[in-house]
Amino acid sequence: MKHKTLKTQTLEELTDKYIGKRGTSQRDTFDYELNIDLIGEAIREARIKRNLTQSELGELVGVQKAQISKLENSLKQARVETIIKVFTALNARLHFTVEML
Repeated sequence: MKHKTLKTQTLEELTDKYIGKRGTSQRDTFDYELNIDLIGEAIREARIKRNLTQSELGELVGVQKAQISKLENSLKQARVETIIKVFTALNARLHFTVEML
């Protein structure tokens, strides 16, 4: 019996194939939404690690609990200023990377 060899692909190759190559509008939208989701998850994880409720974090930042909830659940219109304030209140480092294509 002959064994079939499986072809492996990188995540980048699969994303190119099923979403689109970098620089296409579909891929740009996908990458943007993924990054927004990751930021929201990072906020939630840092808040929980600091043993803060959404209300407590909101008080530290100067926003309502609902705003923290929206950030954690990937609000697509979050202001960079607010995100920076949240991570500062959480005593977390924030790094932005700009990549020229």
